[in-house]
Amino acid sequence: MQQGFYFDELTIGQSAEMARTVGAHDLALFAEVSGDTNPVHLDEAYAKTTTFGGRIAHGMLSAAYISAVLGTRLPGPGAIYLSQSLRFRRPVRIGDEVTARVTVKALDEKRSHVTLETVCLVGGKTVLDGEALVMAPKRA
Repeated sequence: MQQGFYFDELTIGQSAEMARTVGAHDLALFAEVSGDTNPVHLDEAYAKTTTFGGRIAHGMLSAAYISAVLGTRLPGPGAIYLSQSLRFRRPVRIGDEVTARVTVKALDEKRSHVTLETVCLVGGKTVLDGEALVMAPKRA
């Protein structure tokens, strides 16, 4: 079984990230799984009539990349997601490489809670930011 970091292995400032390139197929799959079939994500002709001038990725797709970092890298397997705040700053487009990064901001030893700064970047610019609260596993 894969194990992430135990609470006592975490330090303020510790960070992890992953990058994913958004494809049209990702938008179709995310729409199917989430039920969010807003045409701004799926219909180029419709999306061209919007302020974005073309299709954009679901904001929650970028948020899912943050979840992936938390669940696989920091704290990693065994972490329990408790809450997440999100601010959507810029649109993500098909072909964009999204880098999701989490950084440990605060540690609550009594509850094994970890507060993390969360951000998604495209070309070095913030497309999404916020803060996550997770429970990290304790050693037996």
